[in-house]
Parts: sequence; structure tokens; C-alpha cells
Amino acid sequence: MREERGTLAGDMIIHEPYTLWGSIGGDVRVIQGGKFYLRGAIYGNLTVEYGGRVHILGNLTGNLVLHEETKVIVSGIIANDAINEGGRLYIDETGKVMGDVKTRAGKTQDKRKTKAT
Repeated sequence: MREERGTLAGDMIIHEPYTLWGSIGGDVRVIQGGKFYLRGAIYGNLTVEYGGRVHILGNLTGNLVLHEETKVIVSGIIANDAINEGGRLYIDETGKVMGDVKTRAGKTQDKRKTKAT
């Protein structure tokens, strides 16, 4: 598994197992074969394309977009919208989406709504 602990500038395409402890200033695409663990921050959008897998434990300032046959777990913070266009989106109890959660296709589970207040 590849790990990054620094600051990267510009857009990225992730196609392998990858853990980010640092930050990326740009948009990120996770494609087939990519298994991305976000423990740091992305200052841009995150798009998960066919076959991509993501676990957000850190911060995303842009939008999250899931395409068909993808899987994303949100345990961190998304500052904008989470848009499911055919994947599996799971937002756990610790996850926060500051914008809207939109499910156009696929399956979305939002555990934040089932907590007793």
C-alpha cells in the first residue's frame, strides 16, 4: 500500500491502494483498482469512478460523487454535497456532510438519522 504524508498540489488519479495522511490541493479521482483511505484533507472534489473504493476519515472541502459499482464510507467531514449516482454510500454515526446527500441511483445508508436525540 502506498502512503503519502506530505502536501501535494494539483489533481490526482488513484488506481492502487493508497492512504493519504497529508493534503491534496486539487481534485481527486479514484478509478478501478483504487482503494483510497483519506486520513488527511482534500481541497477540491472527490470523484469515485467504476470499481473505486474510498473510506473518508479526514476532510473533503468539495463535493463527493459516486458512480456505478463504487463503495464509499464516510466517517469524516464533507464540506459540500455527497452525490450518489449508482454506488453504495454509507455515512456512519461520526460522519458529517455539511451540504446535501443526494441519491440519484444506487444505495445510500445514513446512520446519522437513526441516532436517538
